[in-house]
Amino acid sequence: MASAPLKTLNDGTQIPVLGLGVFQMDNDEAHRATLSAFEAGYRHVDTAAIYRNEEGVGRAIAESGLARDEIFVTTKLWNKAQGRDNARVGISRSLEKLGLDRVDLYLIHWPCPNSGLYVETWEQLIDFRSEGLARSIGVSNFLPDHLDTILDETGITPSVNQIELHPTFQPDDLINHCSDLGIAITSWSPLGAAADLEHPDIQAIAKATGATAAQVIIRWHLQRGFVAIPKSTKPERIVANFGALDIELDADQMEAIDGASADNRLGPNPATMEV
Repeated sequence: MASAPLKTLNDGTQIPVLGLGVFQMDNDEAHRATLSAFEAGYRHVDTAAIYRNEEGVGRAIAESGLARDEIFVTTKLWNKAQGRDNARVGISRSLEKLGLDRVDLYLIHWPCPNSGLYVETWEQLIDFRSEGLARSIGVSNFLPDHLDTILDETGITPSVNQIELHPTFQPDDLINHCSDLGIAITSWSPLGAAADLEHPDIQAIAKATGATAAQVIIRWHLQRGFVAIPKSTKPERIVANFGALDIELDADQMEAIDGASADNRLGPNPATMEV
């Protein structure tokens, strides 16, 4: 069975570059989708406390028959759990629901700058890594100034920044800043909530390659060096998305998708998103 290539993070941990996202799934849907993904060859699943489906993911892990070190599990600390004491409660609850003694990647979900807690929360994540509760630590939706602040305050660089990133939303300043700091990028909503599948350039590339539009977009993320976590509850689409590993886009096709950026943000602005 094919497996996703591994990307080495700045702390030496290796992350599969293609994973399953389980946003907006209930526990039963996440359970079924995760099992389907494992069957298809995925070894990376991305959840979060606020998704309220960590238990479903945990059941799938327990039933998969896979060794723990074969699976890469990401989860995230929700905004209301930021702060020195709350963060420890947050990771403890996530581990209990997942049925694990550690996660492979633990992220601060949003910076929530007006709350003023993301630096001390990052300090807690540093402790969690030292204690073995998380192999790697990172952030999600952090902008350049948020990244610079935690680096200046602690000297510890996140391994990953998980951000909204898809063909019609490519925040180049943030992408370049992460690259300069050696921070890997994970793309959330990598298909643009399916809207980007209809982009004419992507449709044309799909026709030329014989691939699906989703495979084309996922392949674009991977060739750009990003980690992609497309979401689906349908086993056939989960399998099809994994097929992105079997295609290759040429330079002209990559350039065409690079040129699709239209500042089409779908999610909240991290500069103003609060609890």
